[in-house]
Amino acid sequence: MNTPELGLPVPVPAEGLPARVRIHEVGARDGLQNEKATVPTAVKAEFVRLLAGTGLTTIEATSFVHPKWVPQLADAEDLYPQLSDLPVALPVLVPNERGLDRALALGARRVAVFASATESFAKANLNRTVDESLAMFEPVVTRAKGENVHVRGYLSMCFGDPWEGPVPVPQVVRVCRALLDLGCDELSLGDTIGVATPGQVTALLTALTEAGVPVSALGVHFHDTYGQALANTLAALQQGVTTVDSSAGGLGGCPFAKSATGNLATEDLVWMLRGLGIDTGVDLGRLVATSVWMAAHLGRPSPSRTVRALSHQES
Repeated sequence: MNTPELGLPVPVPAEGLPARVRIHEVGARDGLQNEKATVPTAVKAEFVRLLAGTGLTTIEATSFVHPKWVPQLADAEDLYPQLSDLPVALPVLVPNERGLDRALALGARRVAVFASATESFAKANLNRTVDESLAMFEPVVTRAKGENVHVRGYLSMCFGDPWEGPVPVPQVVRVCRALLDLGCDELSLGDTIGVATPGQVTALLTALTEAGVPVSALGVHFHDTYGQALANTLAALQQGVTTVDSSAGGLGGCPFAKSATGNLATEDLVWMLRGLGIDTGVDLGRLVATSVWMAAHLGRPSPSRTVRALSHQES
């Protein structure tokens, strides 16, 4: 099915929204790291190549973490060189200086660190306090910037925490400011367990702006646990955010937060943005075909509503 030929969805621009959104595709990293079975390296490489063929310009490739913690991504050294010829940005996650060493050795030019807004998740994910984790990231960010490498700071549990409940806005703002002060080029605000609602998103983004955090440095990363990911994305766009994280086919969750379900599906995001007249540069038909292909390798259908609708109509 080729949706543009049918003229669907109907593009109806709304005032106050950006003309273009950059999608930060996380399916190959955040999506596959949560799989029970390890996906073969060759399949991962083909997945990234197919995603690059859809028009996505930023595709998070893998994570240079210790295999003990994320065994599904233990093949980072084998995978990354297979992707180096792709004409897209290929950021990778680096938890510490050792991870940075491994990434730099393979020529990575975009890296990301993963922080927490709450003490409970910092302990569960990094075995450190929030401040101890920031101290661990400081030499990582400093060295990366010294190599002219772009650094993204992920901040998890920005809206709710499975151990602590609601997360106070000032707490999130403090860690955001600390990450920027370390030298991060951009921040990704994570709703790790998918409990946020649009009012919370607006309140946090307003507080960050008032604290001097430029909206141009912010991206959003929503999970769809309670079906709020698209509504929360729209609220972020209304506040000027132009970078949105999503996962092809809605793959992923978080292995350290058991209540987290899949990420916002890239196809669902593209459908909404197309309907709002917002450019993404993504070919939706190719993207759906890619997610159907990966779903076949994983042995289950995609949870994305758009993938299901369009692939069903194709059949």
